[in-house]
Amino acid sequence: MREHPGVSDVAVIGVPDSYWGESVKAFIVRADNSGLGDEDLKLHCRQTLAAHKLPKTFEYIPELPRGGTGKVLKRELA
Repeated sequence: MREHPGVSDVAVIGVPDSYWGESVKAFIVRADNSGLGDEDLKLHCRQTLAAHKLPKTFEYIPELPRGGTGKVLKRELA
């Protein structure tokens, strides 16, 4: 997803799913003035990812939470 021109930054986590137990959720930081939507990302992901790796949901946020070393704090996204 990071290769998409409308994506500035991305993080992916597992979230609880009532059917599968866990599903994939992507947190997206849009590039400036990008009108990026779910369908654009789904089409892009289908070209490079296996079906079971495709994010089920997308959430658009202004920036990813990072620690002092610059690592994404995925526990804060959950």
